Amino acid sequence: MRFAARNTQHYLPLLSAKYAQMNFTQIHERLRQELLRRIQRGTVSVSLLARQIGFGQSHLSNFLHKRRQMSLEALDRILGAQHLSLHDLLPDGRLNPNGFESGQMSDVPVVANEQALFEPHIRSASVQFLMHIPQNALAGIKTRTPTSRRAWQRFVAFRVADQDAHAMDPLLLPAALVVIDRHSLSLRTPAPGKPSLFAILNRGHVVLRYAELRSGRIVLRPRNPAFPVELIEVESDAALHALVVGRVAFILNTA
Repeated sequence: MRFAARNTQHYLPLLSAKYAQMNFTQIHERLRQELLRRIQRGTVSVSLLARQIGFGQSHLSNFLHKRRQMSLEALDRILGAQHLSLHDLLPDGRLNPNGFESGQMSDVPVVANEQALFEPHIRSASVQFLMHIPQNALAGIKTRTPTSRRAWQRFVAFRVADQDAHAMDPLLLPAALVVIDRHSLSLRTPAPGKPSLFAILNRGHVVLRYAELRSGRIVLRPRNPAFPVELIEVESDAALHALVVGRVAFILNTA
């Protein structure tokens, strides 16, 4: 399992030090340059963009002329209005000269956790947006897939609920994105002292916990000691597979 760095000074906290991180100033400059290119090409105007994001033209003009920066909320509005992702702002489609080209990125659909549990093939109507991550972040993950899951779309992502973030703090931050490997249902611990994080159906809700199978029970362990350890009785492999959404393969903490 690979985890995003917890760094509140970067808006693009990718998972490992070998991936370049863009700071707030660099993101602003890349976005400013892209907006100016679109304005020069005539695909958008300052007045139209201001209306799209709900800001005054003077506010937007100051940003375009380097007289001020935008808040994170404003950046989100601009990216959404212009159908841009942070990956689109990377120089020459790369994270760094030794990084990954855009063709080496994987698109993982972000859905509600109910869709991650119940939809074998994610419908376009269920996709909130696509999460772009380096292909090798998901490569080489070994899995033992039961027959009932082999035809399922393997990787999906959803946003972490506040309760799960608190239970798994500091591993998960509120509103983090997690990629779930729905072909990985085995609750065997891969190595002593290295618990695996799973998405599990518990009392009608999908929760994120360290999970293992012991004596016919799923043991759900939080990282935060203020939360209790929980047990789920399972009577068969079929019952087990119905409760396990999948193993967490990738975490993107965005705060």
